[in-house]
Amino acid sequence: MAYATTTKLERLRAVLAERDLDELWLCRPANYGWLTGGDPVVDMTSDVGVGAVGVGHDGVRVLAPNNERGRLLDEELPGLDAADTAPEVTEFEWHDASLREAVASHHNGVAAADVAIAGVEELDPTRVRSPMPPVERDRYRDACEETTAAVEAVARDLTSETTERAAAGALSQALFERGFRTPVVLVGGGDRSQRYRHYTPSGAPLGDFAHLTVVAERGGHDVAVTRTVAFDAPAWLQERHDAAGRVAATAFAATREVGSSVGSAGEVFDALSDAYAAVGFESEWRAHHQGGAIGYATREWIATPDAENRVALPMPFAWNPTVQGAKCEDTALVTERGIEVATTTGRWPTTTYEAVGYDESVSFHDPLVLD
Repeated sequence: MAYATTTKLERLRAVLAERDLDELWLCRPANYGWLTGGDPVVDMTSDVGVGAVGVGHDGVRVLAPNNERGRLLDEELPGLDAADTAPEVTEFEWHDASLREAVASHHNGVAAADVAIAGVEELDPTRVRSPMPPVERDRYRDACEETTAAVEAVARDLTSETTERAAAGALSQALFERGFRTPVVLVGGGDRSQRYRHYTPSGAPLGDFAHLTVVAERGGHDVAVTRTVAFDAPAWLQERHDAAGRVAATAFAATREVGSSVGSAGEVFDALSDAYAAVGFESEWRAHHQGGAIGYATREWIATPDAENRVALPMPFAWNPTVQGAKCEDTALVTERGIEVATTTGRWPTTTYEAVGYDESVSFHDPLVLD
């Protein structure tokens, strides 16, 4: 497997030089996973992992408590292993300090970290996570395909009597068995998905139709996908789904154009909001966020009307337009040369949608009609 570790270390060392720093410590799981391909998470409610990686001008350091050191070194540094990078290891007693306190005590020189730590500069390295190095794309494609396979397998087994929570549990289990964590698992039946855009699962039966939405993470890679199943769907569902599909196609086409000229997320949002008006649902964008860049977090950034985030290519994006009761969401790799929907198995119905205002079309997944 390819982890592009050398490229990522070069980017971080450029930040060190730019900011006149000696070390940068990655404590947040998303940044740790981006660099190493490992997972430092034990407590999912914590904003830091159980260990941290420090990058200096000439080497890499790992800081971990004595009760986590062995596992992290053995299992949670695959990117460093693949790059034949042997880190210097500093161990501390688990009862003597928190991870933040350990970084404060053991950093070298003028240091920064991706979380607030006393005596250390706080620095957010999110911007250097983009673009995704080409060598890493096949590993990302694998994560996309396996996430999608798990979601689609669960979806096919649902009935109108299945509860939202039962469906959510099945999604979590199917993804866990494939080695994924699931920071987002949403299931909305026909009733609640018309009232709420974030349909956190309840005990209600799915009813006439249902949306299954996940963001799954494995090896530092995050993937977003939604699938819709229909049992006795209302006539308007396909119409609204198609409207959302055209908005999504427009968002991806705009991403490609704006990214090719090093533009901003706000420019993509302008095209997206214009598309809502063109398909007859002008104000629907106000009801929910529309997505944005993905790859190493549930979203690297979310587009808003005034967003200044740089649209970097090549990079995966997950746009998720909604029209009341309908949602279109797939993850696609976007380069200057094209748009590749990566959350696909070839075993789910699709429709090709023309972008509004662009000579571009993209295929997304339809509601699947189940008996």
